[in-house]
Amino acid sequence: MHTIHFNKGRGALSNTGSRFDAFTREALAPEQQDWPGDDAADGDEPARPKTVVVQRMARNIISRNQSPDIGFEQSINPYQGCEHGCVYCYARPTHAYLGLSPGLDFETQIFAKSNAATLLRAELAKPGYKPALIVLGANTDPYQPIERKLGITRALLEVLAEWQLPIGIITKNALVTRDLDILSSMAAKGLVHVSISLTTLDHALARKLDPRASSPTSRLQAMQTLSQAGVPVAVFASPMIPAINDVEMEKILQAAAEAGARYASYVLLRLPLEVRDLFVQWLEQHFPLRAAHVMHRVQEMRGGNIETSAGPPRAGLPPPWGAATHATRGSVGASNFDPNFASRMKGRGLFAELLAKRFQIALTRYGLQKLPKAVDVSQFRPPSIPTAQSSLF
Repeated sequence: MHTIHFNKGRGALSNTGSRFDAFTREALAPEQQDWPGDDAADGDEPARPKTVVVQRMARNIISRNQSPDIGFEQSINPYQGCEHGCVYCYARPTHAYLGLSPGLDFETQIFAKSNAATLLRAELAKPGYKPALIVLGANTDPYQPIERKLGITRALLEVLAEWQLPIGIITKNALVTRDLDILSSMAAKGLVHVSISLTTLDHALARKLDPRASSPTSRLQAMQTLSQAGVPVAVFASPMIPAINDVEMEKILQAAAEAGARYASYVLLRLPLEVRDLFVQWLEQHFPLRAAHVMHRVQEMRGGNIETSAGPPRAGLPPPWGAATHATRGSVGASNFDPNFASRMKGRGLFAELLAKRFQIALTRYGLQKLPKAVDVSQFRPPSIPTAQSSLF
């Protein structure tokens, strides 16, 4: 069994290895640690993991996708990994490609693309580049804590503003208001919108869901600041987790609208690859009496049939989610995760349909809209890269 420790201020409770590892290591139970010199046998708690930021020279900067359920084709992620520590983050499995754990490593081992602005300028200058909306933070948050010191996201904004390319920003950090000078200038040309993710209005729950992100109050204040400066603001009431925060959907949308948000969206909880087991561990730690009910609802909204699940319950939870620490690392139950474009964001079944109807009613009630799909790329002016020859004149 994997040893699980709760670290205050962190989302994940374990650090299972990369699914690409050829072998794994597991800590022994205390009664098995009987050889001399074993420090763990003394019963000491492991040291709290510290955040380590490594600056790297990236090889490319614009990511592209053709997913029909995503409203953009180009995105930039200034950072790999995210210190905010949201246990439900669908980006966690990407750390496995680095040979690291999607668990604690994802929120403590952060890689910063220090040459991002230089790469972006070169990419935009290519003759074949086709201008399109560029989204900052589609995978990891561009305004996570280290951005305050490194300013990589701001450097990217300066390039995008200079060459008048439309951008969207997704964040759950009030630090976005630091760049109000750039954002308000771009907003005057219709070239920017900021989407702020707000999972809950309950500060105690927020510390469990988004342990190192800005508080709900700070995020609402950021919405108000941006809106008053003329920057279009959207609220992402995401992810909606059944029996955890879905009851707050209307309150979240109302609070955001009152803070000046114009647009709104939501996504249902997604549990790809290692995220499933990490989330179950989180449930058992923070909501042990509710864990089985939550996972029942998740399975139902992902098209599963909970009444025909095989095997006896384990650790108090019905299969296939019981005893997550025993589960095969990287395994995905089809009833816990739906990869289909048509349903992966909103789910299926009665409860998913009810959530969608509640969202539509709330949009009308609070005067919110869905984000427009059309963007203006006519103002784009490609940068010119000086060459050695031209510098002679």
